[in-house]
Amino acid sequence: MGARGSRNPELSVLSRVYSGDSTLYNEDLAPVPPERRTWTVYNYAALWVAMSVCIPTYTLASGLISGGMSWWQAIGTILLGNLIVLVPMLLNAHAGARYGIPFPVLVRASFGVRGANVPAVLRAMVACGWFGIQTWIGGQAIATMLGILWPSARGSEMSTWACFFAFWALNMFVIWRGIETIKFLEGVATPFMLAVGLLLLWWITSQAGGLGPVLSAPSKFKTTGAFLRFFVPSLTAIVGFWATVALNIPDFTRYARSQRDQMVGQALGLPAAMTLYSFIGVAVTSASAVLFGEPIWDPVVLLGKFNRPVVALVALIALLVATLNTNVAANVVSPSNDFSNLNPRRISFRTGGLITGVIGVMMMPWKLLSDFSTYIFGWLVGYSGLLGPVAGIMIADYFLLRKRTLDVDALYRRGGVYEYSGGVNIRAIVALAVGIAVALLGLVAPPVRWLYDYAWFVGFLVAGVVYLVLMKKE
Repeated sequence: MGARGSRNPELSVLSRVYSGDSTLYNEDLAPVPPERRTWTVYNYAALWVAMSVCIPTYTLASGLISGGMSWWQAIGTILLGNLIVLVPMLLNAHAGARYGIPFPVLVRASFGVRGANVPAVLRAMVACGWFGIQTWIGGQAIATMLGILWPSARGSEMSTWACFFAFWALNMFVIWRGIETIKFLEGVATPFMLAVGLLLLWWITSQAGGLGPVLSAPSKFKTTGAFLRFFVPSLTAIVGFWATVALNIPDFTRYARSQRDQMVGQALGLPAAMTLYSFIGVAVTSASAVLFGEPIWDPVVLLGKFNRPVVALVALIALLVATLNTNVAANVVSPSNDFSNLNPRRISFRTGGLITGVIGVMMMPWKLLSDFSTYIFGWLVGYSGLLGPVAGIMIADYFLLRKRTLDVDALYRRGGVYEYSGGVNIRAIVALAVGIAVALLGLVAPPVRWLYDYAWFVGFLVAGVVYLVLMKKE
């Protein structure tokens, strides 16, 4: 199995699955058969539009304006960052489209059939953080709505926390009932977010005298050096924004009709959708600086300043629905499966979802969103240093070491070529640890702060090179 010319390498697994190791296989992890690989260019472009049109995209763009960039500097930085992250996205997507396998199975080739749990849990922890962030945003939206309906509740700390945990409980309810309970929302979530963004853009630019005055604000950086000190970690943060999906993109491309479909669809969808929706965040935040004397990067706070209560209320409801849908679909399904994969007999999808919810709260999302600096340079850049090394190892293994040839049958069995030592490839674990350590070294050693500013890139290169060197010595 796994010969380069094999067109359907998943068939041996499907035909002999019940004689394999039950801890490595279930229906969700099995290779997708050819008849189910139906996703086209349109499907992948639409997928990226749906994932890009969300509050975190808006806050990423608005945070750059709050940090001092002009509108064209912010848009240019976002476009460049997404073109860069598109490269590892397409590289990791290849195996999913060719072999029909998801991320947790693909990563077994480099980390071992059991060692794959290490990068999977790393990705899951980041998803937990995103779950907490989205839940906090949803809770803030509910609190703002209450403030519009009952002005006496506005600004109450007790009300804020009650709304946060109410939205958290709603997410947990949906998880417990299953993803099907919000399936009807999927078709309207993206239009809702687009509508909210366009509403904000129309309202605030009309108040500020049109787009001309809004986009005429100059950059706050007076020298090239000052700009670069903000630009470099911002670029890393934008790459880090999609660092999670750059790993688990095989979960989507395993359904691709062809390599061309997934590559063209992603190339058309990701940079365009992120850049266009980011423009809304950039323009609205620039306008808020004109109107209120300082940029307001949080759209929920900005909606609370609407002088038309009905319009603000409708917009906040739309934001709430879209946030719920995005949160469960993007930030719960993957970590729930990853936690379940640790011990399939004891941790169900539901239990994995509850674990996600609890960890999401423990990561204190209110602090991650306390200001644009913490969000961009703390959260986004920080976790990019954890996930960049995983991407470096996966790409080095698949393209440089194995030349795109995998033994799919062995990915689902103990004792095969991916068993290594007790199911763990120690070389991959060492490379991962070295990559993370070097990438995050700048946090504790100010003279090499630039290592942290380039965390994703540094971790990617260091881990990939160390992995290849160690594997060549085998």
